[in-house]
Amino acid sequence: MFSNKRIIILCLAILAGVLLLAWLGPVFSPYDRDDTSFAPLLQPNIHHWFGTDANGRDVLTRVFYGARISLLVGAVGALVSLTIGVCYGIVSGFSGGKTDGTMMRFVDVLYSLPRLIIVILLISVLDEQFKTLMAKLNFKLLQEYSRLLLLFAGLGLVEWLTMARIVRGQVLSLKERQFVQAAKVLGQNRFNIMFRHLLPNLSGIILVYLTLTIPTVILEESFLSFLGLGVRAPQASWGTLLSEGAGFINPIETAWWLLVGPGLFIAATLLALNFLGDALRDRFDPKALTRR
Repeated sequence: MFSNKRIIILCLAILAGVLLLAWLGPVFSPYDRDDTSFAPLLQPNIHHWFGTDANGRDVLTRVFYGARISLLVGAVGALVSLTIGVCYGIVSGFSGGKTDGTMMRFVDVLYSLPRLIIVILLISVLDEQFKTLMAKLNFKLLQEYSRLLLLFAGLGLVEWLTMARIVRGQVLSLKERQFVQAAKVLGQNRFNIMFRHLLPNLSGIILVYLTLTIPTVILEESFLSFLGLGVRAPQASWGTLLSEGAGFINPIETAWWLLVGPGLFIAATLLALNFLGDALRDRFDPKALTRR
């Protein structure tokens, strides 16, 4: 059985490896992302470790580029979710009374809605409008990455609910502690008490939840890209690569390597993040600390 510390080190090493491959892989790859000069649907070989796709492009190079998009969506979406959830949970828990009750009922209502359907509707309805607006403002870069920006916003806006509940529960307990009461006696305002005294005491649970939110967002982005609602060509994410590969799994031909490549990277990243989150949760658990 691996110790908690070894699991954390192993997970961090895997994540560091994935990040390095995403950053440096395209730089050192001998092939361009959109180079179609190779034979289509080549099986993995010494020159193309993950084979080639239907257009003759090197799959491994596209997996490296896809890692950049998927990891970026996961990180930004999780940070958006974290910011909203932490602020909402602190305000709700510290306010208490009717304010807390009303804010939590709003969270309950949002919980009852199918969150991925909301993201799909958001992208479907706002994508063209956002592109048109960016074209009118002559923001060509934002126009090109409009779908990616909507993914940042959409996934971040639907994943904050659990964080808000967790933070609110912790604040309800912490606000009765002596250091909070002392801050009130000294005349500090609500903002200082919430974000200078309570927030640092929530850092452990926030870090744990962040490591668990990133894989959720990555998985949801992959699912949306699989449905054709993710990033657009020529950009690629792990989800779009899996979507392309799924089209070649049929009784006539089976290009299995199109799924294995991005699938291995997704599996390694998600497993490392989930194991890291579990290990950090055990490490920050007060009961575990007293046992040690």
